[in-house]
Amino acid sequence: MTDSYLKSLLGEKERILFSTHQHVFLLMRDMAWELIFTFVTLIVVSVLWALQVTPLAPIGYILLLIPGAGMVADYLEWKYRAFIVTNRRVIQLSGVFNKNVTDSSLEKVNDVKLEQSFLGRTFNYGDVEILTASELGLNRFPMINNPIKYKTAMLNAKEEMSYMDNGDNLRVTQAREVAQVNPEDIPDMIARLDTLRKQGAISEADFQNKKAELLRRIS
Repeated sequence: MTDSYLKSLLGEKERILFSTHQHVFLLMRDMAWELIFTFVTLIVVSVLWALQVTPLAPIGYILLLIPGAGMVADYLEWKYRAFIVTNRRVIQLSGVFNKNVTDSSLEKVNDVKLEQSFLGRTFNYGDVEILTASELGLNRFPMINNPIKYKTAMLNAKEEMSYMDNGDNLRVTQAREVAQVNPEDIPDMIARLDTLRKQGAISEADFQNKKAELLRRIS
């Protein structure tokens, strides 16, 4: 259900790069008090049965439903909370029946902080804090699995997006230059395009297309 719902949130040509959950230690921490309450209740019920105070024993069993329901709720909340990196944004998804979605565009992400304790490094969890251009949106994700991979995926996606934006701007600039080119400047322009090709700023196909377009202006 979560996978299908997540896919419905994705835009055209948007793809998931990395997805993770919070560490199981967080679930165990949230369940600790419920487990303690369950243990104490079982002891009390056992004592009541041993003392043959049977009328009160069923009350103890009824009380066991409270921590039991709490543990089920904690597990479902943990299971359906996900932290996703796509090629366009970072998403936090939570909720079993009522879904809550919070996201921030990669363009708005200024920095990503990672904090890992000794136990965090040992068991591969940590806190990730996302600093955005605004105070709204995502902020801090405590005790997530594979925090280094999560941070790396986000930074790589942001760099790729920046590279693609620069490439688009470069192609627009080149198109304007071609439209306004002086035939005498064409050899120099081809040389500059060749340099950009060698640097990886434009592809071989882009270079050949621009070169052919420039040469057509000479003939």
